[in-house]
Amino acid sequence: MTPQELEQELADRPPRPAYLVAGEEALLREEAFASLRETVLAGADADFNLDRLEGDATTPAQLRDAIGALPVFAKRRLVWLREPGAARGKARELTSALPEILAELGDDGTTVLVVTSGSLDRRQAWVKAFANPAAIVDCAPPRDRRRLLGFVRDEAKRLGVRMERGAGEALLERVGPHLQMLRNELEKVVLLAAPETRIDAGWVAQAAADVAEEPIWDLTDAIGEGRSADALQILGKLLHAGAPPPVVLGALAQHLRRLAKVRDGARVPGAPFVVRKLEQQAARYSPARLRAGLRAIHTSDEMLKGASPAAPEWVLERLVLGLSG
Repeated sequence: MTPQELEQELADRPPRPAYLVAGEEALLREEAFASLRETVLAGADADFNLDRLEGDATTPAQLRDAIGALPVFAKRRLVWLREPGAARGKARELTSALPEILAELGDDGTTVLVVTSGSLDRRQAWVKAFANPAAIVDCAPPRDRRRLLGFVRDEAKRLGVRMERGAGEALLERVGPHLQMLRNELEKVVLLAAPETRIDAGWVAQAAADVAEEPIWDLTDAIGEGRSADALQILGKLLHAGAPPPVVLGALAQHLRRLAKVRDGARVPGAPFVVRKLEQQAARYSPARLRAGLRAIHTSDEMLKGASPAAPEWVLERLVLGLSG
C-alpha cells in the first residue's frame, strides 16, 4: 500500500499486527511512521509503550521479548525495529527469524510491530513475510513530473497559498525530485512572499535555493575521487548560493543511498543516461565506504538537530573532509 492508502486504512479500521514501512523517500517513511505511532499509542505514554530497537544490535530473543510485553495503562503498545536489512554477519540472524516472529504475532491487537527501512527489496524472505494480515507501506519517491507537481500543489494548499502557473515547475527545476527539500524550500518561498498568497515563479527564483542534481553530482564526484579541496569548494558554492545545510545534507544522503543500491546490484529507476552515470560514480566507492558515509551523514544530522547544535557549515565541512579523505 502507499502512505496515502495507509492513512485511509487507519481511519477506517484498527491497526494491523505488523507493518514494513520501507523505501528511499525519508519524508514518506517519517510521515507513515508518525501516523502509525499516533494511531497505535492514541495518546498513551510512549516511555512505557514504545520500544525502539536497532536492526544491527537486536537479537531475535530481544525482539520477541519486546513484542511479548504488555501495554501500560494503554490499549496497545508499539515496537519499532529500524533497518534490520542493514545487518551483516551474525546480525543476519534477526532477518532470518523475522518470518517466524511475524507468524507468531497474536491477533489480540495489544502489540503492533513496525519495521522501517530505507530500501525495499521484495525478493528477500523477511520482506515477503509482511503479507496479510501484515502490510508493506511502499515509500518509494515519486518519479514522474506530474506526481511531483501534485506534491508541490498539495504542500502549497497545506500552507494556505496557491501556486501560479509555472511556479511549481520552477521549484522542481531548482530543487530536484526530493520531497523533503521541496517542502523546506516551499516554506521559505511562502515566508518571503507573505502576506501574498499567490506564489509565482518570481517568488521561487528569489527564495528557493538551487540544489538540483548537478551540484550534488559534482560534490559526490569530488568526494568519490578523493578531491577534498574541490569538494569543499563545491560545498562552499552551494552554501553561498543560499542552500540550507539540512537540505544539502539530505541531498547528499539521498544520492549516496542511490549509489549504495547501484553498488549492491539493485535497479534504480531513472533515465538511461542517469543510470549509467550512477553506475560510473558508484564504481568509485566500495560498499563499506558507502555504508560508512551514510553513518557519517546520520551522525552529522544528529549534530545539526541536537540540543546544542553545532555550527552547520562546520558540520558539513567536517563531513565532506571525512568522506573524501
